[in-house]
Amino acid sequence: MSNPIRVGLIGAGYIATWHADALRATPDATLAAICDVSEAAATGMAEAYGTRAFTSVEALIESGTCDAVHILTPPHLHHDLAIRCLEAGLHVLVEKPVAESARQTRAIAAAAEAAGKRFSAGHNFLGLPSYIRLKEMMAEGDLGRVSAAEICWALPLAPLRSGPYNLWLLREPKNLLLELGPHLVAFAVDLFGKPTILHAESAMPVALPGDDPRPQSFRILAQAGDVRITFVISLVETIDDRSVTLRGSSARARLDFASDVLTVERDNTSDLVVNPLKRQLGLSWQHLREGLRNAAVQAGSLNQKGPYALSFRGMDAALYGGLVHGRCPDARFSGQSAVTVMQAIDDAIALLPPEVLATAAPAVRTRDTRPTAMVIGGTGFIGRALTRRLVADGHDVRVLSRGRHGPFPDLPDQVETVGVSLRDLDALTESMKGIDVVFNLAKSMDKTWADALVNDVGVATRIGMACEKAGVRRLVYTGTIASYDMSDPGKTITESTPFPEDMSDRNMYARSKAECERQLMKLHRERGLPLTIARPGIVVGPGGPLQHWGIGRWHGAGAVRIWGHGTNILPFVLIDDVADGLIRMAARTAAIGQNFNLVGEPMLSARDYFDAIHEALGARIRVKAGNLHAFYASDAVKYGLKKYALRKRGLVRPSLADWKSRAHFSPFDNRRAKEVLEWQPEADRAAFVRKGITEANLFGF
Repeated sequence: MSNPIRVGLIGAGYIATWHADALRATPDATLAAICDVSEAAATGMAEAYGTRAFTSVEALIESGTCDAVHILTPPHLHHDLAIRCLEAGLHVLVEKPVAESARQTRAIAAAAEAAGKRFSAGHNFLGLPSYIRLKEMMAEGDLGRVSAAEICWALPLAPLRSGPYNLWLLREPKNLLLELGPHLVAFAVDLFGKPTILHAESAMPVALPGDDPRPQSFRILAQAGDVRITFVISLVETIDDRSVTLRGSSARARLDFASDVLTVERDNTSDLVVNPLKRQLGLSWQHLREGLRNAAVQAGSLNQKGPYALSFRGMDAALYGGLVHGRCPDARFSGQSAVTVMQAIDDAIALLPPEVLATAAPAVRTRDTRPTAMVIGGTGFIGRALTRRLVADGHDVRVLSRGRHGPFPDLPDQVETVGVSLRDLDALTESMKGIDVVFNLAKSMDKTWADALVNDVGVATRIGMACEKAGVRRLVYTGTIASYDMSDPGKTITESTPFPEDMSDRNMYARSKAECERQLMKLHRERGLPLTIARPGIVVGPGGPLQHWGIGRWHGAGAVRIWGHGTNILPFVLIDDVADGLIRMAARTAAIGQNFNLVGEPMLSARDYFDAIHEALGARIRVKAGNLHAFYASDAVKYGLKKYALRKRGLVRPSLADWKSRAHFSPFDNRRAKEVLEWQPEADRAAFVRKGITEANLFGF
């Protein structure tokens, strides 16, 4: 029996965990290494999966630990990395898009052929069990002669409206098609062969910062043989519709590839009275069957075999089963298929009007910036609003970011974006020279307490120490009201309300932010760190998301299960009021050593908020009360299964108080901020609704 293929992952971001989990479930492959330029990301993931960590591709190659790699980096790096690994004698799978053009894809395929290695495309949805059933039905003629297909990706893309704006897919309009198009075109290529692109159009543009438009909708018409194909992409707030619909002479098949559900609608021979009933009963039975099957798979696997996970497992089984057992490359994921897919996307891009593909010319810098304020986390929702408010008040701002590109292309004279590691004390200190006030809005969403101590608490403390060394006049740290116990409706929360002594049963974000505050206040008391702490409420307004998880658990754009009954007043606050409060905290000497709850005037409950959306925007969102006891019980069961059945470590023990706190049952008193800072949050309900809902572009159009 052949040994399994040893696979390394290059890139330790979000998608890497899906690849890692699938590889662990693939008999013919084993996860051998994790490689990322971030040592923390590489080592953290490697420790979680019990494998080796590398911080350079060269070191990974030289180690000889891998037979193959999955390239999971941003797409602009795919071409060079793929060729380097192929020339080093490794098989290569590249996440979609495999490259930024068909030309680059052909170069990768040529390198694979020259090296005698396999180049595969990460078109994972072609590995779904339901897709395989659909393909078999079409091949066997069960659908009759297929004449038309509609392949759709309708899923909100929140970064288009609320950031972060420095993602690769937002750099150019065409990147949206390069990112999402392969999912759709790969289906067509596998089912019908090479498509000829006949027409391409875009619509529903949204302006990124700097008045730089990006389309939120695409429609592409194509033909492959006798089959007319329509590709649809919609990225506004819409109901999730990721599907493949085939219309044949004998039946219409619809694959919901986001849910792994396949249904087929057929004609029948009953009379005119019974015919429509029988047709709908047939569909009803199929939906019931598919739902029960998926529920059984999920329950039996302890939520390890959802549709997305199954798609990666199906892909890896095909790839590595073929390699180990000497089979020809699977056409679904082959390099030739990747070339065909990328050529179709190139052809579609070429048919779009030039003005759609154009990006706004960057504003010309006329002077050097002279920053006196620094915003760490300046590319986030609050950070963007704060930075622009500082500029409006006459300040130049230095924004710390992972890269040198931020959401301020229209402010080259006032805002400079610098990339500094938050783990490098000396570099942080150097970046703060000449800075009077530092606003730290950074956060790290960790899954274990050990990671939170390093990535959140450690970073916050290091920033505080850098402020000391650089002689910064004020550090404004942004915590969260989520750290409070908000489970008691009879207890009013003020800044004097302590956090719970034991935070080990609170959600990781709330616990980590509370510990950050504790360590920073220790620096203030013992070493005189000029610190002020802000705890914003539920922030809404332009640049914020529709699907705000501070209000409830969302199930797409049209349905939300709110935390609790939803009739208690929530601590909403407008984004502009938060920015104003932060600036006032930096300017008031009396604010040093204090914390402030930046919570607006009591105004709206969760149900009021959704009623206001309906009245202002004409969108009725389906709102259901969330039984917090049921949430807690479900969480407790999952905790037990993960800890004892799956042997996972670093889990958060659930608590009823934590779930009740999500409902924000306890009212807030915001008098300290109003008295000490002279802060005046919006008090008029109509004005609040206008600013927080009507003008917030919640739906993207």
